[in-house]
Amino acid sequence: MVTSIDLRIPDVDSLRKLLRDVPDFPKPGIVFKDITPILASPAALSLAVEFLAQPFRDQTIDIVVGAESRGFIFGTAVARNLNAGFVPIRKPGKLPCETRQAQYELEYGTDTLEIHEDAIRPGTKVLLVDDLLATGGTMAACCQLVNTLRGEIIGAAFLIELCFLGGRRQLDDIPIYSVIKIED
Repeated sequence: MVTSIDLRIPDVDSLRKLLRDVPDFPKPGIVFKDITPILASPAALSLAVEFLAQPFRDQTIDIVVGAESRGFIFGTAVARNLNAGFVPIRKPGKLPCETRQAQYELEYGTDTLEIHEDAIRPGTKVLLVDDLLATGGTMAACCQLVNTLRGEIIGAAFLIELCFLGGRRQLDDIPIYSVIKIED
């Protein structure tokens, strides 16, 4: 007996279907976009990383920067796919050497991020990667940190963009690529 094999190429819609909405997390009124079903699927994770890396394959990327913590997951994988290094941006007190700080606003509060002072040399070509672009505060702080070290930001890539929150406006003229765009 011959069995049927589904040979369809997965696409962005297949990733979108794996997202899970978690209402009232981390506080009432917030609908959290849970990416763990994507992370749990080898095919979906591979596809997400490929979609994030693809727009930058023909550009020189020296370093991929990812913000704690989900930016680490996608950032390191994208760095590997682009043959680039990876630099983490972390919450205060998590990096062992001299750091620079940037404070930013979240859709549900404020926070601070840090980067090692020697993480990026002047002129280094940097791609910023994170799982989600919401209000843009986290990524704006990341950009500020990269800029203080005089890195050259080539672009920013996100798995998900909540377009209705207008986060792009926080990122000035940085080229932005989002795999999944949620309009409302």
